Amino acid sequence: MPLYHKLGNIPQKRHTIFKKPDGGLHYEQLFGTIGFEGMSSLMYHLHRPTMVKEVGKTLDISPRATVDHNIKSRLLKGFEIKPADDFLDSRKVVLFNSDVQLTLASPKKSMTEYFYKNADADELLFVHKGSGTLKTMLGEINFKYGDYLIIPRGMIYQIHFETEENRLFITESYHPIYTPKRYRNWFGQHLEHAPFCERDFKLPSNLQTHDELGNFLLKVKKQGQLHHLVYASHPFDVVGWDGYNYPYGFSIHNFEPITGRIHQPPPVHQTFETSAFVVCSFVPRLYDYHPQSIPAPYNHSNIDSDEVLYYVEGDFMSRKNIDQGYISLHPAGIPHGPHPGTYEASIGKSRTEELAVMVDTFKPLQLTQAAMEIDDGNYYQSWLE
Repeated sequence: MPLYHKLGNIPQKRHTIFKKPDGGLHYEQLFGTIGFEGMSSLMYHLHRPTMVKEVGKTLDISPRATVDHNIKSRLLKGFEIKPADDFLDSRKVVLFNSDVQLTLASPKKSMTEYFYKNADADELLFVHKGSGTLKTMLGEINFKYGDYLIIPRGMIYQIHFETEENRLFITESYHPIYTPKRYRNWFGQHLEHAPFCERDFKLPSNLQTHDELGNFLLKVKKQGQLHHLVYASHPFDVVGWDGYNYPYGFSIHNFEPITGRIHQPPPVHQTFETSAFVVCSFVPRLYDYHPQSIPAPYNHSNIDSDEVLYYVEGDFMSRKNIDQGYISLHPAGIPHGPHPGTYEASIGKSRTEELAVMVDTFKPLQLTQAAMEIDDGNYYQSWLE
């Protein structure tokens, strides 16, 4: 996040003496990326953040491909993924490649017995159903329906839900997730033509400092393995921090659509980017206003990217028989476009109320067994007349 932020108490200068009320020293920790070249935050702990008491069991949670060379267009019925009490147990990878994992989750209960850290990937959580609080070592972010939560790799967190019916669409990226660089100037500030700006972000607040020693279970994902570590101090013992590397939220409802006289290509919906894929937000918007315009998208070929659309709600003007939580996969190598009848039916319409999240990957996606169990099996034939 190229926006400076700070919470709590910090010394005037970095890497200098910062005493506790009892005269002892706070323990400084740099939380950074790309060695010492990328964005970072500087934290001050009550206790050493390095006190590991035990290294326990390790579980292999790396996804397995059921279909590793896919040419079929697919339709996955996401809400058929069954809920589970535990947050991590509820996460089911459905699509993946060497850059990204796309996961569906329906956790029923809050994380209270352990803390979680993804050391492999940045996480982008889209909240389809539910509300609650993301609690991290750098503060808290309240979330609700329609929010994206961007959690940088290495961030220790818990999620506390206010509801039992929760549905999340999770993107795990092995590459840093940024807002599109074309929206920002060379200082990092969002430009006037950007479809959102800094005012729209939910930044961490309400820094809670826990001065506790004991046994604290931290589950760490690294190289596709889930390691169980026991720390001697509470992970949320930070008294203050500042910097640029921290979690933040953004509501899809605050994305301001870019429209034109004729149909605009998908990049106008772009919300986040990495070097390996992009994320777009399709939101309610006015249609094209050229007198001869055709609002429905034209047929197009995914020559070098797989297209994934996660449908949230509304009337999906180019698709038939689509419901909430469905995922369409249009693989690279073959063209796709609007369903028969929707192209013609869009003429003369003034607006759409659709809401969806799109992920376009530059490498082919593989399907897991969890994906195959919710695949409708016939979607690839849905363009036949």
